[in-house]
Amino acid sequence: MPWESWYAGLGGNPVSPTTTFQYATMFFFGLKEFQGCFAPLWNRIHTNKVVACQYPNDSDGTAFREGFEPLIKNSGYTVVDGGPYADGTTDFTSMISLFKSKSAEVFSNCPLPPDFNTFWKQASQQGFKPKIATVAKVLLFPADTVALGSLVNNIATDSWWGPYMPNTSSLTGESASALAAAYESTTGNQWVQSIGSTYSLFEVAKEALNAVSDPHDRAEVASALHRVSYTGMCGHLDFASGPAPGVGIINPVGVQWKKATGKYPFEMQVVDNSLNPNVKIQANLEPTYA
Repeated sequence: MPWESWYAGLGGNPVSPTTTFQYATMFFFGLKEFQGCFAPLWNRIHTNKVVACQYPNDSDGTAFREGFEPLIKNSGYTVVDGGPYADGTTDFTSMISLFKSKSAEVFSNCPLPPDFNTFWKQASQQGFKPKIATVAKVLLFPADTVALGSLVNNIATDSWWGPYMPNTSSLTGESASALAAAYESTTGNQWVQSIGSTYSLFEVAKEALNAVSDPHDRAEVASALHRVSYTGMCGHLDFASGPAPGVGIINPVGVQWKKATGKYPFEMQVVDNSLNPNVKIQANLEPTYA
């Protein structure tokens, strides 16, 4: 989730993020990074600059509606909000009709995976086929692609970690690519983004514990967590100078799901590195629907 919805959920104000939560820190990214990841993709596809927004009536949907839609407009695009809908909605006909009536050629969302699967299948059936689809909170993992099959091809999303990241462990020096390969070899499953962020939890803990005189002093450890700044498996994380107290930012890259060349049906391939230029581009950005 964007840090804004996490922060608001704890009682903070993302617009004026001055509150420190003593025992809570997080690392990911926020709505500004979503803009920096998705807008460059939109700009490279010739569209009418009308964005269809599928944001649910939950904390993430509220964060996107209140925080991301202004950023969409600041990027020079027109917003068509499909309206807050309940998680678990099974009929998106009215929303799809709205998007079609406004001729939206760009798509943005942050739904639960089952809701997106339902929406995207109905959208295809009803003729809503945006030139570029950029999704958040869904299609982050290979398992998410199974229900959609070929409909997932060239859908774009954000990637905070993968074997293409030029990151190395602060604990062992192991590379991101080696970690992903070890996971696939050990489990027989395709790598997932959460490997990197889960790994970094241990790096963050080590940084904090090394900085205190008494690891059993909860207040001292909590304070040290808020000062963590290091470079490791998820790149550089700095909890002290983030957009809010205790928030470390990962700069994502833009990826598209494309047919895999190996044993897996689809794989993420980097198509934009605007926020993280050290990551190599792997494939050409292509329209979701031509």
